[in-house]
Amino acid sequence: MNEKSVIAKKKFGQNFLKDAGVLNKIIESMPKNNYKIVEIGPGLGDLTKYLVNVKSVEAFEVDTDLCELLRDKFKNEIDTKRLILHCGDVLKAWKSSLVEENYNLVANLPYYIATKIILKALADKKCQNILVMVQLEVAQKFCAQSGKKEFGSLSVIAQSIADVSITQIVPPSSFEPQPKVDSAVLLIKKHKTADDKFFENFLKVAFMQPRKTLMKNLSSTYDKKKLQEIYQTLNLKKEIRPHQLTTDDYHQLYKLLS
Repeated sequence: MNEKSVIAKKKFGQNFLKDAGVLNKIIESMPKNNYKIVEIGPGLGDLTKYLVNVKSVEAFEVDTDLCELLRDKFKNEIDTKRLILHCGDVLKAWKSSLVEENYNLVANLPYYIATKIILKALADKKCQNILVMVQLEVAQKFCAQSGKKEFGSLSVIAQSIADVSITQIVPPSSFEPQPKVDSAVLLIKKHKTADDKFFENFLKVAFMQPRKTLMKNLSSTYDKKKLQEIYQTLNLKKEIRPHQLTTDDYHQLYKLLS
């Protein structure tokens, strides 16, 4: 099989990044450390060929046709263990940690699975940093600041444990086939691990209906009288909406509710 015979498969959300300038900038944005690189969805290997020049890579590819192509293309790197290639669904392989040593996740993620992958990486103690290409709208949700309409549970989860930024916005023309929307390179530098599922469940309730008041959302699950007391303690207005609190406010609110 050669690259010209490969047709992107919709079921895997395949949009191959072909822009050499963008690929170079991703490499330049990589955190400087000695950790292994894990790549999810290497596709045609366009990013992989840059990554293996920097350090050893462990890659996970779900598409068996692309696995065959990658085995041919990176035969030397696979023989010398510069590249370890796993063929199959990464989410099925991902237990508490994806690999057994500290790693940086660097990937062009399919849109349909990007949020789930990032949340898994945030909860993975071995994952130290995340540098991923995602849909711009998804990147904005992780980066959004309090007061912005995009600020939600993803913003709070990521910003509770990491420094989060968009390093570049990438137009559809950088991909083959072209997606319908802009993409962005998202950099998440972790300083701890997201491992509190109860806090995440609390946030789901808090942002359940973003246009309703926070009190209305929370009182669907928590005692309203207790909530009113906590609002007084934290000096929160009863009409405040979920996106208007800060990440610190959510931690204080959760602590008092717990």
